[in-house]
Amino acid sequence: MTKLVEIEIPEDLLRRACAGDVAAQAAVYTATAPAAFALIRRLIANRAMAEDLFQDTMMTMFQCLPEFRGEAPFGAWLRQIAVSKCLMYLRSPWHRARLHLESNDDAEGTYGSSTLVTPAPVAECFDVEKALASLPPTARVVVWLYEVEGYTHGEIAGFFGRSVSFSKSQLARAHLRLREWFEPSRGEETCTSIQSNGRT
Repeated sequence: MTKLVEIEIPEDLLRRACAGDVAAQAAVYTATAPAAFALIRRLIANRAMAEDLFQDTMMTMFQCLPEFRGEAPFGAWLRQIAVSKCLMYLRSPWHRARLHLESNDDAEGTYGSSTLVTPAPVAECFDVEKALASLPPTARVVVWLYEVEGYTHGEIAGFFGRSVSFSKSQLARAHLRLREWFEPSRGEETCTSIQSNGRT
């Protein structure tokens, strides 16, 4: 599947969509919806909530369509909306309260002494989605934004209102947890970054 950030929409189609052309709006939705939902689903483990955030993201996309200036691919602009929606949800008081009830992790979903990672059954040991879902919410977001979406530690830290060291620490700890997840079937093989790109 094409990454959301790589999706570009023809200017003419966007103009027609902004003008209320239903067919054009449907075309924009069809071109972006699968990648948008895939991104949100990777950031938010709960499928029902991911679906709600996806609908909110797409509604906001159409509402803010006139604000798109074409300075970057349309998908990159939409990605920013999706990521913002996810982070707003993760920072919401009721979400943090739910996390507190479900575990003894701190309110931000960072690592606590009670955080457990349940190893995957052998048949699922290479299921990346399940491995990511085993991570605390903040760690999962940091891993995906850095390793897959290409954000820098500085950008990620800005999203959370924290320091760069916070982002780096979350990533390092997430790598350790993912290594623990895959270790039963991978033996001594270590978990390495998805890509080495020199970002900081």
